[in-house]
Amino acid sequence: MTGPLATTPCTLPLVEVRVAEFDLACLPATGAVFDRLLALHPAQVVVDLSECRHIDAAAIGLLLDVHRRLARADGVLTVRDPNPRIRRILQAARLDQILPVVDTAPSSPPGGQAPIRTQPTLVAHGRASVKVAH
Repeated sequence: MTGPLATTPCTLPLVEVRVAEFDLACLPATGAVFDRLLALHPAQVVVDLSECRHIDAAAIGLLLDVHRRLARADGVLTVRDPNPRIRRILQAARLDQILPVVDTAPSSPPGGQAPIRTQPTLVAHGRASVKVAH
């Protein structure tokens, strides 16, 4: 007899991934990185797109898949710092209505005041990078 699937508790509070290329050509390697980091059962995954210049439908599909897998384990996927072009693509795909798309605060706000820290203190922090030979 099989019962309901048991959820695995989150073991890391936050994992950050910086993605510089995010299209069909890079999808197998990028997907493999996401598979590995999801095996760590993070509470939150932040995909930093600050260095990414292009995103296609295959990459958006991968983001949706990662979002679904995280949501099943009560985790959250956040996309951070997409450039204006990628932000428009994410909006056109309505991805911004499904998961958070955020910008980091500027390092020095107007008036010279110290920046306000908006992220919680991290207990664990991981990064992964993928280089794909074309």
